[in-house]
This record gives sequence, structure tokens and C-alpha cells, in this order.
Amino acid sequence: MRLYLALAFSCLSMVLPAAAQDDPAADTRLVGELMAFHGSQAIVEVMTTHCYETTGLNSVYKTAAENWYLRNIGFLDLADRVVERLGGGSEGQQRAAETYGGTQIMTAYNQAENKDTFCRAFLEQVESGALDIDNQLSDPLKRAQDIAAS
Repeated sequence: MRLYLALAFSCLSMVLPAAAQDDPAADTRLVGELMAFHGSQAIVEVMTTHCYETTGLNSVYKTAAENWYLRNIGFLDLADRVVERLGGGSEGQQRAAETYGGTQIMTAYNQAENKDTFCRAFLEQVESGALDIDNQLSDPLKRAQDIAAS
């Protein structure tokens, strides 16, 4: 389970390579990386809903997702502000990141031998903060913070 989640997040963080300052191509790459923040939100939302329904509507999944959102809303807002400052993303880019994140986590779920174990491990990762943006996407987060502070 942990491997599947790590792969899903690493794929999101590699949407585009690292950005360099004062380089329009690097700005475009950073915009792509910041869109991965929304992909990570989609991962949490998709699996929360799926595990909530699969486990007999266990509300602990919804609570964990709400707490994830509260811990990460500032990072999502930061990403949106920096994307706007860098000229905005292409039309549909955020939706594509969300779709990609949701697809990756559902693929991991579908490949898991024990779905209940997968959901429990997912819940543990969400509750522990291991799936938070600052833990999974720290490099683009740092660059976004530097841009916002300049």
C-alpha cells in the first residue's frame, strides 16, 4: 500500500521537472508541478469516498479527509496564487492533474490484493500527515513559497 501511494505521489511530482528562476520554460514546468497539489487532493478525495463506501460508510474516512484538507488548504491556495503570478496554467491543466491523481490511486487500489487492508493503510497515511503536500511535494512547495515571498 505504502509503495502504491508513494508511486502515485511521485508520478504527480514528476509531472514536469524542477523549475529555475527567471526562465519562462521553468515557470511553465513549475506551474505543472503546482497542479500536482490538486492531483494530491484528488487522491485523498477519491480514496476517501471509495473507502468510505467500501467499508460500510465508515465516517472516519470523511473526518480524515476533512482534516487533510484543513492542513493543506493553505498549500493549495499558495499554488493557485503562484500559478496566477506565473501567467496561469493552460486550460484544463488542473482538471487533468486531478483526473491523473484519481486514476493513479484507483489503479493502485484495484491492484491491491486486500482492499480492506489498502483502505486501512490509506487512512493511516492520511491521518498521520504522510500524504500532506508539504511531505509529498516539498520541492515545488518550497519554490512556490520562495516566489510568493519575493
